[in-house]
Amino acid sequence: MSLWIQNERQREWMEKIGLLADEFQKTAALDDEAGRFPAEKIQRLRDAGYTALTVPEVFGGAGISVYDMVLFQERLARGDAAVALGIGWHLSVMGELGEGNSWDEDVFSFITEEVKKGAVLNRAATERQTGSPTRGGRPGTSAVKKDGKWVLNGRKTFTTLSLTLDYMLVTAWIEEKQTTGVFLIHKDQSGVSVEETWDMIAMKATGSHDLLLDHVTVSDERLVELISGPRAAKVNGWLLHIPAAYLGIAQAARDYAVRFASEYSPNSLNGPIKDVPAVQQRIGEMELELLKARQFLFTAAQMYDDPKRRPFIKSELGIAKHIVTNAGLSVVDKAMRITGAKSLERNNPLQRYYRDARAGLHNPPMDDAVIGKLAAEAFEQ
Repeated sequence: MSLWIQNERQREWMEKIGLLADEFQKTAALDDEAGRFPAEKIQRLRDAGYTALTVPEVFGGAGISVYDMVLFQERLARGDAAVALGIGWHLSVMGELGEGNSWDEDVFSFITEEVKKGAVLNRAATERQTGSPTRGGRPGTSAVKKDGKWVLNGRKTFTTLSLTLDYMLVTAWIEEKQTTGVFLIHKDQSGVSVEETWDMIAMKATGSHDLLLDHVTVSDERLVELISGPRAAKVNGWLLHIPAAYLGIAQAARDYAVRFASEYSPNSLNGPIKDVPAVQQRIGEMELELLKARQFLFTAAQMYDDPKRRPFIKSELGIAKHIVTNAGLSVVDKAMRITGAKSLERNNPLQRYYRDARAGLHNPPMDDAVIGKLAAEAFEQ
């Protein structure tokens, strides 16, 4: 990894994250099998200061870059992809807000202090009727002004980390403004509850349950954003935490396949299967796909971090997600072909990597949106 680590701070954090990732890996399969949310792992990340890394420096935080986040998240995902994807949403939201927002200054200062103390937040924007918020659908959750305060009612799906979130950024339709508002909601407010609906075969331990809002009342200052148009229209490099997690899965699958090929020696051969040309071919193909995916992902992160280059970014961030997630699927497939039927055993990590890697296709931006945008840009040119 020395090719990608650029400074001492990165190296120090990579060592810390590596220890945590290796620790988390020991129980990742058990969490997946039981569909259990590993709250204690999120607490370990809080205690380590990891959850505060994207708080801006001007607010007393570490202010890490997108490149830093991608580097750290990929390593964490090698040990526990569900935990990495989950906490990645928190890091991403805080990083995006730190770059500039329309929030009241006192409210934003308050939330940064909360995050520095260990608070975790995420956006709650997805609904069954609207699908992904990146498509621009109008939320069914409503916010109505009553006696000088906002009253929210609705249900949100795919609320990742729902069982451990301290704050949620909830989207709701404001009829009187004819637009979508974003409200800062605390987990303990009256009318806020979580219904444990998350029953997926992939990323089972992310705890992405439904968030219910039943006459939740908030002050006017907690209306922190007004949204016009789909969020996908904004260039947001912090969403690269998504492909970083799936790159980690692919790397873990590659590592398993290489170890297996180096150790497995059937009596039909004079040595391990790593000497078989067909196995060497697949290992080489995995290495090539990983190198291409990692190179594009980290280059995209560097482009975003460079203020001079960022204005010229068009589809590169979406392309990075497309390339990495699809490469991850291919790498896991090749690892399973090398390992054979053993890869389908419940106690084999490859079958979990396979299921989790599939989830990447349904994280934003989706493949069709990326390809469609590229076609539109080609015709514009």
